[in-house]
Amino acid sequence: MVAFLMGLQGGFTKFPCYLCLWDSRDTKAHYHRRDWPQRTEFSVGRNNVNWEPLVDPRKVLMPPLHIKLGLMKQFVRALDKESAAFKYLQDFFPKLSEAKVKAGVFVGPQIKKILECNEFPKKLTSKEKAAWNSFVAVVRGFLGNHKAENYVELVETLVKNYGTMGCRMSLKVHILDAYLHKFKENMGAYSEEQGERFHQDILDFERRYQGQYNENMMGDYIWGLIRESDLQYNCKSRKTTHF
Repeated sequence: MVAFLMGLQGGFTKFPCYLCLWDSRDTKAHYHRRDWPQRTEFSVGRNNVNWEPLVDPRKVLMPPLHIKLGLMKQFVRALDKESAAFKYLQDFFPKLSEAKVKAGVFVGPQIKKILECNEFPKKLTSKEKAAWNSFVAVVRGFLGNHKAENYVELVETLVKNYGTMGCRMSLKVHILDAYLHKFKENMGAYSEEQGERFHQDILDFERRYQGQYNENMMGDYIWGLIRESDLQYNCKSRKTTHF
């Protein structure tokens, strides 16, 4: 959504970050480098910019919910698919398809449920358990209402353990790692309700457009929001023909 508002090209592009020219394909440098060239302009046709930005990049708030979803996704994708931990997740969420569990596609309430589970950590290896404990610590000590005094250390430990486990550094992990200073003081002050509703509503549009994010799908979604608002629209009357 942020990429769409900033006019960036969707998909697995080379420069998906709206803050800097982070090379998403330079996987060898992801866990060793933070200082990437900053974006100073959004010139159409350069650095994966397709359209003029719709919003000022300085006004974009870092979404705690989506950072949490991204961290969970990369953790699950790095699990051994034949391990006891992965099979436990499949049994723990029987209504989720195998494809979604493999892709690490979970929503907020599901992540909250597994965080409260005491049996899941017992199924993990030592490296996986260290990464999982770091994830839990960041969720509870930074991405919620409570911000721990050592939140910088918690995030640094998370990134280190994710790298040791072999997790891929996605755009969300990169933002958490390189732009921690851009997050607001109280992450829990911003409601996750709208983010959750967006995920639920967009499922129907994903099926209709077969997972292809484009301006037509977003226009369809936005028009649906307008129709649900309190604004009144006069429909053109039709003449009924009787036979």
